[in-house]
Amino acid sequence: MKKIVRLVYLFALIFPALSAVSQKYKTVEDTIKLNKEYVNVCNDIADLKAKLTVAQNDLTGYQSKAREANNDAVNAASASSDQAARATNGKVKDAKSAKRKADKSYDEAKDSKSAKKKVSEQEDKIADYKKDIEKKQHRQEELDAMRLAINAKNSSQ
Repeated sequence: MKKIVRLVYLFALIFPALSAVSQKYKTVEDTIKLNKEYVNVCNDIADLKAKLTVAQNDLTGYQSKAREANNDAVNAASASSDQAARATNGKVKDAKSAKRKADKSYDEAKDSKSAKKKVSEQEDKIADYKKDIEKKQHRQEELDAMRLAINAKNSSQ
């Protein structure tokens, strides 16, 4: 029981001090470092937003290429199927043509799969950029709060 009481007192003493310790910049002398980090964070946000815009613009191109590749794969599969139906008559020439069309259909299907993978990768890249921007904006808000705390401390003195 004594140990629990001591732990409660310990936490009661440490808990209020945590908020003061968590602030990295506390004094007027730290303002230069705070401003430097603030500028870096703002530059990072601008850079990430530019990369996000480029990635979003590229995504539409990847999506259109994926649609085209998918249509090509469907058309090639249909042509291959038609040729295979004609090849069932037993002519060697028709069988060879059916094999070529089947190979082409397979290649088009691989291209379609590759295009879909690129679209997925681009969407993941966009999601990562958005997450990074959100983190940087949160850090910027923390720096704003620290700046306000320093200014409030200076104005009260």
